[in-house]
Amino acid sequence: MFQYFLKRLLQSILVMLIVGFVSFSLFNFVGDPVNNMVGQEASEETREEIREKLGLKDPVYTQFFKFVVNASNGEFGLSYELRRPVSLLISERLPATLELVLVSALIAIFFGVFLGVYTAINREGLVSNFILVTSLFGVSLPTFVIGILFIYLFSVILGILPSFGRGEVVNFGFWSTGFLTLSGIKALILPSITLSLFQMTYIIRLVRAEMMEILETDYIKFARARGINKKVINNKHALKNGLIPVITITGINVGTLIAFSIITETVFQWPGMGLLFINAVQFVDIPIMSAYLIMVAFLFVMINFIVDIAYYFIDPRIRFKEEETNK
Repeated sequence: MFQYFLKRLLQSILVMLIVGFVSFSLFNFVGDPVNNMVGQEASEETREEIREKLGLKDPVYTQFFKFVVNASNGEFGLSYELRRPVSLLISERLPATLELVLVSALIAIFFGVFLGVYTAINREGLVSNFILVTSLFGVSLPTFVIGILFIYLFSVILGILPSFGRGEVVNFGFWSTGFLTLSGIKALILPSITLSLFQMTYIIRLVRAEMMEILETDYIKFARARGINKKVINNKHALKNGLIPVITITGINVGTLIAFSIITETVFQWPGMGLLFINAVQFVDIPIMSAYLIMVAFLFVMINFIVDIAYYFIDPRIRFKEEETNK
């Protein structure tokens, strides 16, 4: 197991170094950082002083090494537009994004697995066909269109849910949460459902396909012939084996939710990292763009790393293969 763990860890570090180099390149190939900080009216002496202070006169490999060290410590410099430390801006916006992604992931996984199992067991049922047809909308319609439709229906026509913002939040030191207030929970409903729909429909179809394939296998037919309860067969044997590939795909999809949250946060004006990144792109605020790229990549890598380790314990074939390789 140690070699498997070490191999995945080294792969994760390599990915982060590549992403770090791409992020570092933004400072050198997307405009002049000095011009972005002081504008065109600054004197040449001021520019040279800033370049010296920022280490822009150092060799590229020295600059990259310093960038990696600073990024490892969560330091990305000052925002060109807001003139505040990027790490502080991230700490203010990150709780909102993580809460939105967490709730969206739970909705997608719970309803995706439940409805996927239901449609696989009741293949010809009217409700199953309705679920499958309705799920096409979650795949076909863009996220921003679904968000606008939800706002029009629940905020404009019915007036029961807020159309933008995060509502009232409670602060616990560096963390702020809307889970403890009614307005915070109401504000979270529309964006979390909007963000979860695409992933939920994907999980429904994946679970359904896996369940239908497993229900046709010989050991399931043998279990039926022995008279084992149908619920035990479906939930204990079929679903357990069908969830092995679903876990991997779901882990990747959770990372995708973080990337897709940009659109949802823009539509609902959710004060998270996605909205901060969109504003940074408009003003070419490289430190924020660079920090966002590294943060999203880090979350992706961490989620995939955890899924790989979980997969090792769930699937005995991987353990057997690793043991055979190490002999």
